[in-house]
Amino acid sequence: MPLALAACAAQEVWAPDDIVSRAIFRDPDNSYLTLYTMKNNGSGNGAHTALLINASQRVLFDPAGSFVQDRMPERNDVLFGVTPELERFYVSYHARVTYHVVGQKVQVSPEVAERALNLALENGPVPQAHCARATSRLLRQLPGFEGIRQSWGPNNVSDDFAKLPGVETVEYHEDDPDDKSVAAARINAALSE
Repeated sequence: MPLALAACAAQEVWAPDDIVSRAIFRDPDNSYLTLYTMKNNGSGNGAHTALLINASQRVLFDPAGSFVQDRMPERNDVLFGVTPELERFYVSYHARVTYHVVGQKVQVSPEVAERALNLALENGPVPQAHCARATSRLLRQLPGFEGIRQSWGPNNVSDDFAKLPGVETVEYHEDDPDDKSVAAARINAALSE
């Protein structure tokens, strides 16, 4: 592989079938998508984008994400077994003294949610700094989401998502130190109990 292309490649991660099967979590609530945007508290600039998908199973499309733990197996930026507890840990990992997390939830039909799940599973690993681009590309392929612009900027994706009918928005703020490894250690300790 030429050096220029190697720099753009993302690492493939593929959890075995039996581990993924054991982790699957189904949420009986309505089908929905939640866009997560991590924003700098000082500048307001978006730093990361991820998409929670509640379809036939609940997964998190976390393109080029850095959340490492042992409870949610991963296949190329798709985390499986996303219980509400693990979702809270994911948000807490990113919210800290320098960043807050914006969650934007929209109800969708089961068919749209399942299409989003399949697109996430088919996407493959995402290179660093391509999170918003990969998420906006996925969203644009869903019925009713055609107004989402293809974008490199997490704030652009969030701004377009906010225009969807029925969006519920919540902000998460924490005062953890800026070092995410502190939050990661606390979360992994809690998950080990």
